[in-house]
Amino acid sequence: HGAAELDEIGTEVLPRRTPAPAWLPTAKGEEGDFCLRSSDCAAGLCCARHFWSKICKPVLREGQVCTRHRRKGTHGLEIFQRCQCAEGLACRLQREHGPADASRLHTCQRH
Repeated sequence: HGAAELDEIGTEVLPRRTPAPAWLPTAKGEEGDFCLRSSDCAAGLCCARHFWSKICKPVLREGQVCTRHRRKGTHGLEIFQRCQCAEGLACRLQREHGPADASRLHTCQRH
């Protein structure tokens, strides 16, 4: 008799899956807003990891430092992710005057 009562109480406590509340913003996230995926962010922003959460960050412009991933899947290991380069730009090794490996920096450059 006592176990049946506990079962009843236990089922009432479980959270129910409901649609997103009406008070949640429907507008796209601005820079610094929390997100789950890039489609949650406004144009010109992507959703990238910042510590242990994800926020909307600006897509990289020409000349900005970018991250080139040698192995597929390593992007998820970064604690501070950068967005990808904007359309028409590629993340390439920065061209330096001097020794070839003086700088290992990659920047967004025109194709």
